[in-house]
Amino acid sequence: MKVRLSKYRIKEGKTKRVDEWMDMLNQNMDKVLIILKNENLYVETMFREKNADGEFLYWYAIQGDNEMNVELTEDEINNKNEIIKKHMEYWEECIDQEEQTPIATEVVMVPDKISKHII
Repeated sequence: MKVRLSKYRIKEGKTKRVDEWMDMLNQNMDKVLIILKNENLYVETMFREKNADGEFLYWYAIQGDNEMNVELTEDEINNKNEIIKKHMEYWEECIDQEEQTPIATEVVMVPDKISKHII
């Protein structure tokens, strides 16, 4: 099981575009979940912070260790590709590529009854 947390600075003046981005993801959760299925992700969460230093997005993810060979239907593939394209357009526009901070995982606390289902 891989557990990750990363911090990304949002470019100045992009607050409203990030609002639209998060709304797009929330409004299309059925399509977003196809991406998780395809990438063996069990949980992916985005947090947003605004403080005196600026505005930031944090990504938290739990992913299985094994590569999954997930067969998607043609409709799922089209939906996945559509959402990834939109997601990446927002990413390029809103995220400061020069300031990304991976945060070290120190301890992972997951009960066996859950972790045994994460391949």
